[in-house]
Amino acid sequence: MTTSSSHARAFATVTGPTALYTGADGTRHTVHDVTDIRIAILKHATDDARRTGNPVELVTSGDHGRHHLLVQTDGTLTPLTDPASVTEVRLAEFDDPDLEAPTTDVPESRTTELRESPTPVLPEGRTPEVPDAAAGLTATVGGQLSRRSSRAPAERVSFITPTTETPPAATGWRGFFARIGLRVGPSPYELARSEWERMVSRQWAGCRTIAVVNGKGGVGKTMTTAMLAAVYARHGGGNVLAWDNNDTRGTLGWRTEPGLYDTTIRDLLPAAHTLLDPHTGVSDITRYVHHQGADRYDVLRSNPELLAADQRLGTDQFDLLMKVAARFYRLVVFDSGNDESSDRWIRMIDSTRQLVIPTLASPESAESALLLLEALRDRSNASRDLADDAIVVVTQAEPHDAAHVRDIAAGFTPHVRAVETIPFDPALKSGPLRFENLRSTTRDAWLRVAATATDTL
Repeated sequence: MTTSSSHARAFATVTGPTALYTGADGTRHTVHDVTDIRIAILKHATDDARRTGNPVELVTSGDHGRHHLLVQTDGTLTPLTDPASVTEVRLAEFDDPDLEAPTTDVPESRTTELRESPTPVLPEGRTPEVPDAAAGLTATVGGQLSRRSSRAPAERVSFITPTTETPPAATGWRGFFARIGLRVGPSPYELARSEWERMVSRQWAGCRTIAVVNGKGGVGKTMTTAMLAAVYARHGGGNVLAWDNNDTRGTLGWRTEPGLYDTTIRDLLPAAHTLLDPHTGVSDITRYVHHQGADRYDVLRSNPELLAADQRLGTDQFDLLMKVAARFYRLVVFDSGNDESSDRWIRMIDSTRQLVIPTLASPESAESALLLLEALRDRSNASRDLADDAIVVVTQAEPHDAAHVRDIAAGFTPHVRAVETIPFDPALKSGPLRFENLRSTTRDAWLRVAATATDTL
């Protein structure tokens, strides 16, 4: 058990994600870290140790309990487990009334009372109660304090390692050194990417919905739907449905993998009540959707071979299908049609939490997106909120369109919550939509879009 008091001392008082830190040189400042305030405090103490070239004693108190640690210059921690020494350190260090002491369970006035007052008269068989912060001290005849004959229990240290540590570097020269065993922290971009991954892997209570909308065809609605569904399913463990909510020639089924059963939304509708029965199994939905093996999401197809008149859905039918989707999936991403007057399109808008509006770097598709935002703002208060919180995704369709993409993105910035851009990638232009076929920069761009969308989910 280490009780040395020859080292410089630092103090931290923790309240939520914030701590008042007093360094080894006596300077005081506020430390804030919403991820793990403990790690931030230890980093400051390690910096103090490195600056002085000697270990630093760190005394913490507040929300995470009382701790007394010896922090080495390399960040190694040694618990100083004698609680009495912690009390002595506090009394010695905080005699200056101008210096704010860390919060303890034993006020200084109480400690003085223990030192100066005679032993109180207690009923027979009772022993004096000793506060936790003064464990290891006991009252004797004459009011003097002495050590207990038996050593006080050591402060409990959990064997569970926190899981909020910063991930190691994985790419570039930092990743190379990390792989050969050298301790190198991640770059700012890797930290941002790690945060995006954390956001898209969230699990919500209840089903969430995202609608991908633009009244013009050929602007990337199907592509956006598939990529968002893939990101959420890959990082969140599946249970994501991409729903082709289209009366006229929906192409989501053409650009995704077929499942075991050649079924569409028209086959699901008559089976909806059966699927809502309490005795229905969770795998029974498989007959009506098409699972994407690598990307882990399911597709509810429309039938592109039928005319719109043969596969229109009324409001009640849409609501029934939505109940089925909410029972089997945690997230639904709608690939919408171009008919903004259809019942299923309007009901989709009323049922969604987040709008994602894709556009290409062309004036026609951008104008269509802007007209849609204006129409929604005029429709109702709820639709206005959706428009205000919308995310516009500008995709670079050709290698030479980068300048146009920037111009279109800048034009939308005042109108929506966020504008994101997707770089040119030949894997997006045609053929099957698979996340793993994209370039790494394109995958990161879609990851960023999906993370941005989670703010309203």
